[in-house]
Amino acid sequence: MKRLILVTSPPACGKTYISKKLAENLKHVVYLDKDTLIPLSKVIFEVAGEPYNRSSDFFKKYIRDVEYVTILELACEALKYDDIVLINAPFTQEVRDSAYINALKKRLVQMNTKLTVIWVQTDVEVCKQRMLARGSDRDTWKVEHWDEYVQGVNFDIPAALDDPDVLDDLLIFYNSGDEEYNESMHRILDIIENS
Repeated sequence: MKRLILVTSPPACGKTYISKKLAENLKHVVYLDKDTLIPLSKVIFEVAGEPYNRSSDFFKKYIRDVEYVTILELACEALKYDDIVLINAPFTQEVRDSAYINALKKRLVQMNTKLTVIWVQTDVEVCKQRMLARGSDRDTWKVEHWDEYVQGVNFDIPAALDDPDVLDDLLIFYNSGDEEYNESMHRILDIIENS
């Protein structure tokens, strides 16, 4: 059976680093990063005469969902040719929407593919430090309005995704320090490779 892996969490939890390390260690994997679509999104802001702000109402209304549709279509296309597709993207709303997840699972069953969600759990203060350290323009508004930004983000594990009878539907990758990271990487690779 094939597998679609969604590596998810709010921004600056360590998704990209973790996703790349998982992809390096898995066999027959296609790595996709939703951030690859950012140059296209920037053009949409520019053409619309809107300031570049990935937290804006404009982004949420016209761009956000299209990015997710696009990255999932790319993933489903890639699954025709390889065994595992790993998507690095927040999916923060989607993993809490049971109708969305059930529809995705139904689609994947038709492709002989199972869904694994890896939630990266990181302390909020560690996220802020990482965001400051990376100095990306996509984080400017978030950093400048940190308290407002954090109030609008759910850092809780999406526990509703977890079926206790399924070992590999929701995997938690703890990533607030090196020891947590190493334990989580070993544990999750073992589960994916052996289930």
